[in-house]
Amino acid sequence: MYENMEMRQVFAQELDRYMAADRRICVVDADLSKANGRSSLHKKYPDRAFNVGVAEANMIGVCAGLSSYGMIPFASSFTPFATRRVCDQIAVSCAYAKQNVKIIGSDPGLSAEFNGGTHMSVEDIGVIRSIPGIVIYEPVDNTQLVQAIPQIIDYYGVVYIRMWRKVTPDVFGPDYKFDLFKADVVNEGGDVTIFCSGMMVAKAVKAREMLAADGIDAEIVNVHTIKPIDRTTVVASVRKTGCAVSAENHNIVGGLFAALAEVIVAEAPVPMEAVGIRDRFGQVGKLNFLVPEYEMTEGDIVKAALRAISRKQH
Repeated sequence: MYENMEMRQVFAQELDRYMAADRRICVVDADLSKANGRSSLHKKYPDRAFNVGVAEANMIGVCAGLSSYGMIPFASSFTPFATRRVCDQIAVSCAYAKQNVKIIGSDPGLSAEFNGGTHMSVEDIGVIRSIPGIVIYEPVDNTQLVQAIPQIIDYYGVVYIRMWRKVTPDVFGPDYKFDLFKADVVNEGGDVTIFCSGMMVAKAVKAREMLAADGIDAEIVNVHTIKPIDRTTVVASVRKTGCAVSAENHNIVGGLFAALAEVIVAEAPVPMEAVGIRDRFGQVGKLNFLVPEYEMTEGDIVKAALRAISRKQH
């Protein structure tokens, strides 16, 4: 349905459908509605689409106020502006106050590309994950996103959506069924588990093919909801394979690797390796430069898997 469409366009079109059916849904932007693909919503719903200007803290405060009157507001900005710049407003006005606010951070991690280090959110998951009661979801492709939107609308509470803006590789097919609170076992395997999120899922699938050529059977698990993490699926997988790799477009400090380690250490200790941004800031560049520079290629996932397997107790 949305093949080869940018994720921001898909999100806007789907949100349009739900706004047409439910007058509680509204959008609030901080002067980036065009960049985030939501200009059409501002034109179509002038009474439920607001631009607060370059004032992100105010954007979150407005959303909290709208929620307190029964609305379902979606706030949107580039990821660093939607998280670290407004951390206090998210914590106090939204989470602590138990409001029903959805926050979209676009261009996560390396995907900010030419916007450079100031716009590359290497820490947003860590920032938001430390605030009680917030759901963190990172879509993989358009198929998953389309199914996620109604579940996010129906869920009462603060949800942070870490969303790619442009075209993403297709990972899931027409038979895919999404559950916001259950991780996806994309491929089953017995030798190593590769837990992955966002743009790293497609890379993990390719890494699995590379490992298979050497007789290694990798299990791929997409942890699309990083908080609350699906402990049951995580533990079951590592108990089967005996070792794990995490692959994420985020600092390995505080992100998916940290979330997985908290579960695995407590419930099923196994050797684990991390692929992601290794406590560095971002820099200006295209993905074909940035991904190998930060050692986040398919080959890097393969190397991490081999290291994890070598550490297993046989």
